[in-house]
Amino acid sequence: MTPPTPQSLFRQWDIVRVRVNPTDRDQHFVVIITPDAAIARRGRVNVLHGTTRRPAEKIVLGEVLLDEADGLECQTIVDCAFFPVVQLAQITARIGSVTYERRQAILRTIGACLRGS
Repeated sequence: MTPPTPQSLFRQWDIVRVRVNPTDRDQHFVVIITPDAAIARRGRVNVLHGTTRRPAEKIVLGEVLLDEADGLECQTIVDCAFFPVVQLAQITARIGSVTYERRQAILRTIGACLRGS
């Protein structure tokens, strides 16, 4: 049996940990949005960047809230208006997977952001 490659370890909608920008001090949770077929062909993926939600912080247009149902330990806001690219080799851990309901919310939010509404 062939050992798994980094491309085969991750799928669309996985929540993973990665340092999005080389200058970031810490790793962040991100959601892989690249389709599975493209992940298999490339060594990089598009992601949605997540940040920990602070108490009383409001969710604004272009953001979706993820939480324990998605495999996270705390509430995390993902930005659906910008799609950073990260190398698969930089991903350090798979944390969970976005629930079906939140996938639909993310898709609607991305569509709204791209339409400018």
